[in-house]
Amino acid sequence: MERTAVNPVTWSLEMGFNQGEVISGETRTLYISGQFSHDMQGEFIGAGDIERQTQQTLDNLDRVLAGFGAERSNLAYVEIYLTDVLAHFEPCVALFKRYVGDHRPAGSLIGVTGLASPEQLVEISAIAHLN
Repeated sequence: MERTAVNPVTWSLEMGFNQGEVISGETRTLYISGQFSHDMQGEFIGAGDIERQTQQTLDNLDRVLAGFGAERSNLAYVEIYLTDVLAHFEPCVALFKRYVGDHRPAGSLIGVTGLASPEQLVEISAIAHLN
């Protein structure tokens, strides 16, 4: 699998994203449903705490990736939904940047008026490529 990233603006790298990415070679595509802050029994974690919710959501994303033999570096596109972008942008992006490390998938961060449950502050969906 070969990756080519495009970054005409440098600020996107600071946010943890590439502007675009081409994956070539023989790959399969994994579409990951929106993950949110729940434990393995389905109990909601971190009501009112964006950092705890974001971390749990990223942990859940890791579990899905691992279930398909993938890693964070396989992420090609990540979509983050926040119910309060002004209040939660910085802590969420800081955790996301730590999560992806040097890898920079393409992505979007979208403000929404609500998510599936009233206490949910963040949801993350993704597309990954598998070798």
